[in-house]
Amino acid sequence: MKLRSGRICPDSRGLHDGGTAVADAPSLLTTVTVPLWAWLGFAGFVVAMLVLDLFVLHRRAREVSLGEAGVWTVLWVVIGLGFGGLLWAWAGAGTAQAYLAGYLIEKSLSLDNVFVFAVIFSAFAIPARYQHRVLMLGIAGALIMRAGFIIGGVTLLEAFHPAAYVFGALLLVAAARMLRGGYQPQPGHSRVLRAMRRILPATGQLHGQRFVVRDGRRLLATPLLLTVVVVEITDLIFAVDSIPAILAITTDTFVVYTSNVFALLGMRALYFLVAGAAARFRYLQPGLAVILAAVAVKLLTADVCELPVWASPAFIAAVLAAVAAASVWDTHRRGTGHSGRGGQHRTRLDGKPQTGAISGPARL
Repeated sequence: MKLRSGRICPDSRGLHDGGTAVADAPSLLTTVTVPLWAWLGFAGFVVAMLVLDLFVLHRRAREVSLGEAGVWTVLWVVIGLGFGGLLWAWAGAGTAQAYLAGYLIEKSLSLDNVFVFAVIFSAFAIPARYQHRVLMLGIAGALIMRAGFIIGGVTLLEAFHPAAYVFGALLLVAAARMLRGGYQPQPGHSRVLRAMRRILPATGQLHGQRFVVRDGRRLLATPLLLTVVVVEITDLIFAVDSIPAILAITTDTFVVYTSNVFALLGMRALYFLVAGAAARFRYLQPGLAVILAAVAVKLLTADVCELPVWASPAFIAAVLAAVAAASVWDTHRRGTGHSGRGGQHRTRLDGKPQTGAISGPARL
């Protein structure tokens, strides 16, 4: 894959090994290739982990404990960062730094995503023991969908340079939306669900882990299938923000896709770990807005000045550290005396409606 490099700022140390920001001037061309065996090996690893999770570890529906979620969250972070280390040894520091920046972007955005997923589960009254299967199927679909997004985005950017400015504008819009509170789903009012019900009628009753049931001669969709559809729609909306953000760092499809995959694979465990504590992440969305806005500026100004690749992961890590520190300080400041008032913003994981944005199960 050929990547364009733009003019370097006086303090820049040059291009990284794995590609440059997409909004580059057509001066110097570099070629980045990934052998087929690397793609096949990575795909085999992902498929093996999905099969292990769905058909071995969680073959029977059960609630994921907080301890189990914590262990898997740490494990996926270690695997994700370890893969960055392998890239460093294999392709050089620049490629690894681009991967790290992309991974941090996707991981931070996924933290916001899990709170939206919790609202969706609450809206459809999905018990905690069934949420894991829905999330894993949603993630499997997202892996396929994002692959298409990445291929299409890279192809568009390499064929039509001004598309970079469109992506930059989309990121600025996403940053502004994040400052206003982010994406607020309305699961019961989805146009896709209304269209789906015309083809496949739905039942309001759960039937274990089944996604469709037969009622006489009719097939009916269960709330689990409807929830999977809404989760996929939600991820599609999130991808519009996240894919341009990482394409602003690199257009190396292997780096972009692998950073997406490791963030997505860790999202399920992250959901069960933190989804019930949304009120404790008060400054997450402002922090994400800052990251998205900064990436947009980097994308829009890359023709004029290109920063060294290490600046992206360093800036993102600094913002996330500030968000974490501010959130911890705010939680400590409010103290236990405000726990009752803050509790009304928490999202239930037991399938019962939360107090707040959605007051009951979605009407089917």
